[in-house]
Amino acid sequence: MKMKIMIAEDEELAKEELVYMLEKEKDVELCPSAETGEELINLYFEHKPDVLILDIEMPGITGVDAARQILKTTKTPPFIVFTTAYDSYAVEAFDLEAIDYLLKPFDQIRFQQMMERLRNRVSELGEPIKPKEIDVKTSTTKKLLIDDGEKMIVISPETIYYAVPSDRMLEIYTEEKVIESKLTLQELEKKLTGLPFFRTHRSYLVNLNQILEITPWFNGAYNITLKDQNKTTIPVSRSARKGLFEKFGN
Repeated sequence: MKMKIMIAEDEELAKEELVYMLEKEKDVELCPSAETGEELINLYFEHKPDVLILDIEMPGITGVDAARQILKTTKTPPFIVFTTAYDSYAVEAFDLEAIDYLLKPFDQIRFQQMMERLRNRVSELGEPIKPKEIDVKTSTTKKLLIDDGEKMIVISPETIYYAVPSDRMLEIYTEEKVIESKLTLQELEKKLTGLPFFRTHRSYLVNLNQILEITPWFNGAYNITLKDQNKTTIPVSRSARKGLFEKFGN
């Protein structure tokens, strides 16, 4: 399997050097290159590369800003490697969870280290994990009472897909509707003690039996896809990943 790599670099010599080194790698397929952040964004959505190697400093939209825009607007973000002439920019690069960064002029050894890091990360992306139903003994409470501020709503816990805070309210997504409550996420989690619910992220409480699949995402994090009509995607933080897999016996 070849990695599709796109370069965004406004310095012609640096771009030529990268192209030269990448063309020697048998598992690399080069996409058209960009010279500005704007051009990168357009080309990215046209070619959907697996990896972006982009200069931090480019005219117009910087490489960092372009990367932020791309990461915000795609469910399957690319791996990112930044290039720069100044190592002081490395901190900003890793704030975006970049896989690596290369200093100009490029060093062949560092380039190969970067390629091995990319290969390792790409090899981690296998088939999505299909979770099995979790056999959890239900508590004595068969129904759940939720105060929406006007009335008490009775719901069955198994109909809940997930809950997430929004604008000082808690949105509880069920099979039939979205219920807004003044409960906190922690309070709802306590009410559901003993049932198959898990905090995949500090802002998300998810019904484990409503998970369709678990997919590697970016820098050690994962996404889960739910069984609802919209196939909603929920993030799994790196800190929650181990606990989630343990729930499924992995």
